[in-house]
Amino acid sequence: MDIQRLIDIDKQVMLALNGSDSLYIDGVMKIFTTTSVWIPVAAVLLFVVLKNNTPRGSLLTVLAVALTILACDQISSGLIKPIVARLRPSHDPSFMHLIDTFNGYRSGSYSFTSSHACNSFGIFTIIALIIRNRALSLSLLLWACINSFSRIYLGVHYPGDILCGAIVGTVIGSIIFLIYHIIKKKIDYTSVRITSNYTRTGYLVDDVQMMTASIYAVFTFISIYALIYIHNNIL
Repeated sequence: MDIQRLIDIDKQVMLALNGSDSLYIDGVMKIFTTTSVWIPVAAVLLFVVLKNNTPRGSLLTVLAVALTILACDQISSGLIKPIVARLRPSHDPSFMHLIDTFNGYRSGSYSFTSSHACNSFGIFTIIALIIRNRALSLSLLLWACINSFSRIYLGVHYPGDILCGAIVGTVIGSIIFLIYHIIKKKIDYTSVRITSNYTRTGYLVDDVQMMTASIYAVFTFISIYALIYIHNNIL
């Protein structure tokens, strides 16, 4: 299968997944993809990290997550996008009139790979590997998938952009975790409590559950706020 055939399939899937007739879902997707709405979850994560690590371990963990985000953003936006230079579906003159966008939102010029998908899956990977809790990992995976899909829904990324961005983000998160794990064993070795009250990496389950709850609290907030957001935009 040649590259043009893959591009044609990518565009067909894009048209099948992009937009809907629901103003409410439009609002949910637009709010979901806004970074600022997730600040409370980041704050809870910071609290959990600080509470469950030594000062040295906390600093290392924060640096690992920050480095993951930085690497994902720079590799996706700063390296891959300028090299590939694929126009977004919302900017491609031969395609832009076939898709649904939200209130004229079209984002930047280039599309491949998706920085949202790269960052989302990088964050999911590094946190899931550091904390090692199934409920939290599944919740973060759900968040990453919806956050990535929202970019297709809003018409600013092709499915191929999302898939490749997710792969790149997962690889980056995994590599940085391996470096983090090696360094942590050398400079911040602590014995892990082997009980049902703690994860395999020593995080108190109650604290991890609080972080999981914060994710669903934001989900709930978005579902409610979307009604207000759409109402105000219609009026």
